[in-house]
Amino acid sequence: MREGPSRRKLEAASCWEEDDNAPGRPDVTAFRRAARLHQARWREAKGHPIGSQPIKPPAAGRAVRPVGSRLAFDYAVETGANFLTPAAFAAAKARAAVAERHQSFDHQRLWADLLWSPTLAFNLFGDLATDLARADRAAHTWWPDAPGTVTEVRFAHSPGRFDPSYLNSLRSFDAVFVLDLDDGTRGVVAVDTKYHERMKVEIPKLSNLSRNREVALRSGIFERRALDLAASRSELAMMWLEHLLLLSMLQHAGQWTWGRYVVVHPAGNGAVVDACTRYRDLLVDRFTFASITLEDLLAAGALPKRTTAALRERYLLG
Repeated sequence: MREGPSRRKLEAASCWEEDDNAPGRPDVTAFRRAARLHQARWREAKGHPIGSQPIKPPAAGRAVRPVGSRLAFDYAVETGANFLTPAAFAAAKARAAVAERHQSFDHQRLWADLLWSPTLAFNLFGDLATDLARADRAAHTWWPDAPGTVTEVRFAHSPGRFDPSYLNSLRSFDAVFVLDLDDGTRGVVAVDTKYHERMKVEIPKLSNLSRNREVALRSGIFERRALDLAASRSELAMMWLEHLLLLSMLQHAGQWTWGRYVVVHPAGNGAVVDACTRYRDLLVDRFTFASITLEDLLAAGALPKRTTAALRERYLLG
């Protein structure tokens, strides 16, 4: 996508945001602006009230700015309007009601930000959380070589935040498919959902440098140059750290013996497409890493037809 919506159209829909600009990537800027406008128009078509910045309005008398790609906060919490099916809404409520140790969980964006990728994860996989037979069929449709049987679908999950026996970090996965294997151990498909994001330059915490390098070296799957990610600024840093979290599970003395880290993203988000390609080139063994477009995931026919139609309407740009 080379040309996005005009500033006039965006401002009319309360969707002009300077942060949507991706320096040096006009295609990414265009996609981000189009995705924001698409969400605002979806909200309007469904009759949902407009949200604001800040997401949760402050005490009376303080000004807020309308944001077309958000829902009115109290309305969003009460109705679950950010979620496309009752099962997705139920999964979100269940997850929001519990706290994993040391978790960082943005409740406000979950309920009210239409662009929030963790919400996309609930919308994609919420129907599967309470129908494990369908979850198993779906997982083996998307990843046919996955062994075992799906026994659980988790959201916003980490095996252990700040746990040095894993990655000793706050990283987590947007969704996790837990597989019971024939030998009594477990497998995992760990999913990172991307929608509106651009790949920001980050640097892993230097205080965790030795642990990150240890997991990377022990895995034996990286080109030597990939180890530069441990102590340098890169757009691939977050992807690398989440993949390392998956690898740390496979190296753990516990139950995990098979795993794959999967990035789900729209085909039109060139920033994520390019990042996945560049990241894949750093691997000498690609078995534990995969990416799939949102379009291909929906086209596989693994989700209920009504859910698939609702996801296409909500997230795919025309």
